[in-house]
Amino acid sequence: MLVVDDLVKTFDGSGRRARSADDTRVLAVDGVSFDVQDGELFTLLGPSGCGKTTTLRSIAGLERPDGGHIALGDRVFFDGKRKINTPANSRRLGMVFQSYAIWPHMSVFDNAAFPVTVLPRGRRPSRTQLRERVMRVLEVTDLAAMADRAATKLSGGQQQRLALARALVGEPDLMLLDEPLSNLDAKLREAMRFELKRLQRELGLTAIYVTHDQAEALAMSSRIAVVNEGKIVQVGKPREIYERPASEFVATFVGVTNLLRGTVAAVDAADGSCRVDTPDLSVWGVMTGSPLQVGDDAAVSIRPECVQLDTDGARADGSSDVRNEFSGEVGTRAFLGDSVDHVIAIGKQEIRNRSNPAQSIAPGNRVVLRIDHTRVAVVPPTDRRPAPAGAAAAETPGDAG
Repeated sequence: MLVVDDLVKTFDGSGRRARSADDTRVLAVDGVSFDVQDGELFTLLGPSGCGKTTTLRSIAGLERPDGGHIALGDRVFFDGKRKINTPANSRRLGMVFQSYAIWPHMSVFDNAAFPVTVLPRGRRPSRTQLRERVMRVLEVTDLAAMADRAATKLSGGQQQRLALARALVGEPDLMLLDEPLSNLDAKLREAMRFELKRLQRELGLTAIYVTHDQAEALAMSSRIAVVNEGKIVQVGKPREIYERPASEFVATFVGVTNLLRGTVAAVDAADGSCRVDTPDLSVWGVMTGSPLQVGDDAAVSIRPECVQLDTDGARADGSSDVRNEFSGEVGTRAFLGDSVDHVIAIGKQEIRNRSNPAQSIAPGNRVVLRIDHTRVAVVPPTDRRPAPAGAAAAETPGDAG
């Protein structure tokens, strides 16, 4: 098991959250702590510049932290208080970089074998053992038939698999993957997500995966740590992160959501739900972040797929058993292939719905919206600025039938 405790890393230069007015060092990693269980694919997810890659490089030994503790099992890689900093080449870790870093003058076999061929003579396997180990890894990554091919003759997906094979051939105790799919096109990237997850499960690998792609993190991870401004703001399983965000940042960063801001008007202690009054509507939801009291400011997150539309002409009079029932008018819609997005106006507020493509409602039609309150997340707001209509619901779709 990997343990990272109170990791701190700063860099020279002016930037966010300097320790004091006279300190120009940038606090890139700010007291990060987490653990990774054996056989787990643990993802660090966050926007560019949030400190996730710096954290990964600190684990790899490519950056020297300012403080904290990093240990894998009973081996301590770094300890600021005890002045321990194990060299990167002694940590027995495999790393796949964003750029793949394939040697262009080597064959597929030689690229994969390289980490083992540079080991000290006493740890280096025999030629027969080396070939068996490399070919076994190339078989797993579906590259065995290309062993003698020049690395420059591989496609992007094949180069990505070769970078993975090269990391695996050293039989590492932990795999570190730094946005390895970001250079692939969308279709290949989606296919490689499942390929990587399959390999990780079949080989029982323990891995840390860094990405800013929310869909990638949700599809591949055993657990996700959401990182923002050098801090981990929430750790949980993918479904928990998506459905039960602990903060406004997590709600808006992970996936698409309708974000409303208002004031808590009522609290139901029986199920932890509350009613939030906004300028145009009152919404019931479940508190998924810090507990809120009547009168507190609150942010409401409603996923588009949780919004159900009814076009039967029934009025939203509150007579149904659904706490959240509203009447509105379709403003725009967009056909997305596997779904249709509608933007519905309720007063000055806009709510985005995502429906099965069989349901496509033309702009101008009146509809009734019903939203299960148990699928609505209520969290403390990041600030008190009013959210724009349909905030974080990505761009407003245009009408496409």
